[in-house]
Amino acid sequence: MTLPFTLQQLRILKAIATEKSFTRAAEVLFVSQPSLSKQIKTLESRLSISLLNRENNIVSLTQAGKLFLEYSERILALCEESCRVLNDLKTGDRGNLIVGASQTIGTYLMPRVLALFAQNHPQINIEVHVDSTRKIAKRVLEGDIDIAVVGGNIPEEIEKNLKVEDFVNDELILIIPKSHPFALKKKKKINKDDLYHLNFITLNSNSTIRKLIDNILIQNSIRAKQFNIIMQLNSIEAIKTAVSLGLGAAFVSSSAIEKEIELKTIEIVTIEDIKITRVLSIISNPECYRSKAVDLFYNELWTLKNTSN
Repeated sequence: MTLPFTLQQLRILKAIATEKSFTRAAEVLFVSQPSLSKQIKTLESRLSISLLNRENNIVSLTQAGKLFLEYSERILALCEESCRVLNDLKTGDRGNLIVGASQTIGTYLMPRVLALFAQNHPQINIEVHVDSTRKIAKRVLEGDIDIAVVGGNIPEEIEKNLKVEDFVNDELILIIPKSHPFALKKKKKINKDDLYHLNFITLNSNSTIRKLIDNILIQNSIRAKQFNIIMQLNSIEAIKTAVSLGLGAAFVSSSAIEKEIELKTIEIVTIEDIKITRVLSIISNPECYRSKAVDLFYNELWTLKNTSN
C-alpha cells in the first residue's frame, strides 16, 4: 500500500498550523513558498479533501485538517522517537544486556556492579543468569549470554573458543566464631598446622565451589582432606550463620562476608605467610556481535577493577 502523503508534507502541514501563514511556515522549514504551496495542494489532492481554509490571507485548518494534524503530529513524534531510540541503541543508552556470573560472584559481587550500572544507564534492560562456571561459560560460547564474570575453572574445550581476561583477585578468608580462642588473641594470626585443629563447616562435597576451594588450598600446601569437617551445608549463607553461632570455622570468599564484617558477627583469622586467592575472569565470545551496552558494562567492570587495586 502506497501512503498518500510524505513525512515532509506532514511537517509542512504542522508548520502552517503553527505559524498560520504560508510565508512564515516556508521560512521555518527553509523551503520556498511556491514549493510549500505545491506540496499542500498535492497532499489535499491525494487525500481528496481540503485541509486548509484560505480566506483574506488568513490560513486556518478545516475540520478534516484538524483531525489529520492530530495524526500527523503523532506520526512525526513516533518518527523522531524511533530515530532517538536507534541512536541511543548505537551509543549504548538503550538496549538489552544479558550478564552471567558463577554462583558466589552472582550472589555477592555482581549485585553491586549491576546496581551501579543500572544507576548510570537506567534505559538498558539487564537480564542476569547465575549458575556454575561450566554452564555459564557454555552459554557464553553459545551466544545466550553477552558477557560473564566467573571464578571457577573453565573446561578447556570451551575456554579455547572464548576471550578470557583476568578481572580481580578474590581472597579466600578464614572465618571463626567470635567466641573462639583464636578470636580472643590480640593478633589474630595462626600457622598452617593450627588449621588441622579447627572444626570446619563446608559446602557439600559434590559442590563445585567446595571443590574449587579445596583445590586452591592444596595449591597453597594446605591438606584440605585432613580438615576436621563437622558439618556440610548447602549454601554459603548457611555456613556463615553456623560460624556466627559458634559451630565452627570456614573458608569463604571475601566478597561474601562484607555484611558480617560490618555487623561484627564473625572474626577473621589470617594464616602466617599465606594469602589464599583465586582470579576472577571476565569471559565473552569474540565471534559474537558486541553491542554498545556490552561495551559499557565491560568498561564498568574495568572501572571497578581499577578502583579496587
